[in-house]
Amino acid sequence: MSDVTVDIENFKLLDPAVQQCPHLYYEKMREECPVYATEVEDIPIVLVTKYEDVLEIIKDTDTFSSQTGGGAALPVNAELADKIRQLYKEEGGYNRVGTMLTIDPPEQTRYRKLVNKAFTARAVSSLEPVIREISAGLIDSFDTKGKVEFVKEFAVPLPVRTIAKALNVPEDRLADFKRWSDDNIAPIGTALSDDQRLVHERGIIEFQHYFAEQFEQRRQNPQEDILTNLLNARIDKDEDPDLPDEPLTMEEMLSIISQLVVAGNETSTKTLTEMMLLLAENPEQWRMLKEDPERAGKVVEETVRMTTPTQGFWRFAKNDVEISGTKIPAGTRLVVMFASANRDENIFPDGNTFDPDRSDLFSHLAFGKGAHYCLGASLARLELRVALEELVKKIDSFELSESNDFEYLPSFMLRGLKSLEIEINPA
Repeated sequence: MSDVTVDIENFKLLDPAVQQCPHLYYEKMREECPVYATEVEDIPIVLVTKYEDVLEIIKDTDTFSSQTGGGAALPVNAELADKIRQLYKEEGGYNRVGTMLTIDPPEQTRYRKLVNKAFTARAVSSLEPVIREISAGLIDSFDTKGKVEFVKEFAVPLPVRTIAKALNVPEDRLADFKRWSDDNIAPIGTALSDDQRLVHERGIIEFQHYFAEQFEQRRQNPQEDILTNLLNARIDKDEDPDLPDEPLTMEEMLSIISQLVVAGNETSTKTLTEMMLLLAENPEQWRMLKEDPERAGKVVEETVRMTTPTQGFWRFAKNDVEISGTKIPAGTRLVVMFASANRDENIFPDGNTFDPDRSDLFSHLAFGKGAHYCLGASLARLELRVALEELVKKIDSFELSESNDFEYLPSFMLRGLKSLEIEINPA
């Protein structure tokens, strides 16, 4: 990468060339213009690229709001907004309310506490045998000839089946579940036509109807699952008398479930794929894993740092403020670029180098920090570690197929390869 030069003067965030390898552009920005003004879909935005600035912004919820109106999606025009409202009215969709990612403390604190009561450490750890069984079964079903399209045959089905299991989605609804997951992430960091957006909104309404019915079933017949836990979650007034203790509404529960699906599914798919790409490019790390499988956790952390599947997130400046010497007026829409921060040489020496033994391994911001720390981080870490342990156990070595084109999906928020073909030698 250091041998390639890029020009940020005419930088376009949705340019396919940028999407293929944004790290070169972010590195240039950190050096020359760490607070970079640009636009996307004619919307003025500011990219914040240095680690210290990103960290300051995500921790300062008083100055920088997450209430940007669209989560990680690009804002829609007034005409499309009207069409979406009409669609939800006609199809009986539920209002899409902010709960975790798109509101600020203190309101967000209530949701955080309630989700922690439902999505407990025990609930996550109980999934380890499930993840191990699914991983082993997928690997055993790999083509005996040794060629595997890793995204389709492993990186997609493992997270889908895992989060579906956590939410008690039956096997015969997995195809729908995956489609609904795709609908939820479709607008994130990418440009869609109005017609495309409406198709995905229809899928989201289907998703809402399915889980609304599931929640109603849990009211009548409680189960040992996350859905029942969400229904029953309450704030303990003795612990926090300032927060309301009423139950979550249906709209709030559906919002939380949609975020769990994205956090526990799509980002894991992208990270699993990138992990195999990095290990193929660094075969000595695979050999070290074979000799010492307990290195899996370190490999996972370094993969997450380098790949950062959630490349960035929106923030909104509530007041006039200054960042790295640049004045930011109130009302400015910013994107904190986690992907750039995680390769900042001031924090991560040789940041473009894959090094699971680096001393700053856990300083990365891939899961965020503070109030909006990723609620699916513990599940993602567990899933990635267990998957890697099973892959190392069952695969002696592997290499990248010459047929790969290494094309990335067209999103500046959720970055991942469309496909990855590997040639394996079983253990």
